[in-house]
Amino acid sequence: MLSVLICDDSMVARKQVAKCLPQDLKSSIHFAKHGGEALDAICANKGDLLLLDLNMPVMDGYETLSHIKQQNLLTKTIVISGDIQPEARQRVINLGALDFIKKPVSADELQAVLEKHHILNKQTASVLGPNSLDEQIRDCYQEVANVAMGQAGNHLARALNVFVSLPIPNVNLIEVSELHMMLSDVDANESTSGVCQGFLGDGISGEALFILSDSSFHDLAKIMQVEGDLDDQRQLELLMDAASILIGTCLGGIASQLDMKFRQGHPVVLGQHQSVQELINANKSTWRKTLAIELSYGIEGFNVHCDLILLFTEDSMDMMNVKLSHLLED
Repeated sequence: MLSVLICDDSMVARKQVAKCLPQDLKSSIHFAKHGGEALDAICANKGDLLLLDLNMPVMDGYETLSHIKQQNLLTKTIVISGDIQPEARQRVINLGALDFIKKPVSADELQAVLEKHHILNKQTASVLGPNSLDEQIRDCYQEVANVAMGQAGNHLARALNVFVSLPIPNVNLIEVSELHMMLSDVDANESTSGVCQGFLGDGISGEALFILSDSSFHDLAKIMQVEGDLDDQRQLELLMDAASILIGTCLGGIASQLDMKFRQGHPVVLGQHQSVQELINANKSTWRKTLAIELSYGIEGFNVHCDLILLFTEDSMDMMNVKLSHLLED
């Protein structure tokens, strides 16, 4: 069931938006009067989909989007506002909103936007959100990912003599086609480069995707003391070096907690200077669902940002649950 959170300081507006939701949508509906209440609801898993006003007291829509982005909260946001300035629309998209609808919203328009972003599927009328995983299982995976992310960050920090910023990992069972939704903190207009590497071991298999914003190459070269022109070849070398450090260390950290070892395939370049969507499309996975763990890294004092997405096949979860059963015991 989809959890819908409607955030608006007007009771009339909240009711009007709720009435415009598709009649056949299997959902639970929650309300918030300002961004602070909305963030609390999202953290309580009451906001797979957030329908957000902009002008509100306490915390407005822009501040709310900024907090969602900073905290890497896995919610899909559509802004519904009477502020129809072109700059307002672009600003919310830059902050991670999927779309912008002007007030007053109509049922047809809202349904079209939900279908456009694959939030409403005409056949299933459902969405895979954070509640697709049992909460206890998801917490378990998140803790394992958190430990592995810390080990990889430590390796990167020591290798480059920097301080690495480590946010909370995002963990979810999703449709493979929804991968781009997990990367809402990467500007839709930003060019990126990516590497894919498969892994396998003891009934568990998957792929690791490493995505680096192209705007990071200049500072990354400075940190790694690479001199000269940053042509495509040198950027590719930087990309492969950074991917090798993070993928290898992070998979090693997860494997050690599962008491096993992963065999890693050869890294494959998905593309250079492309959008996130193009990189994901270049990954020819035939899976329907995947356990996706997103780890976002930044380097303090430098314009360097990358995402490491670990994708485990749905079948792998049975073995992972067995190996992690000790963490689930009371």
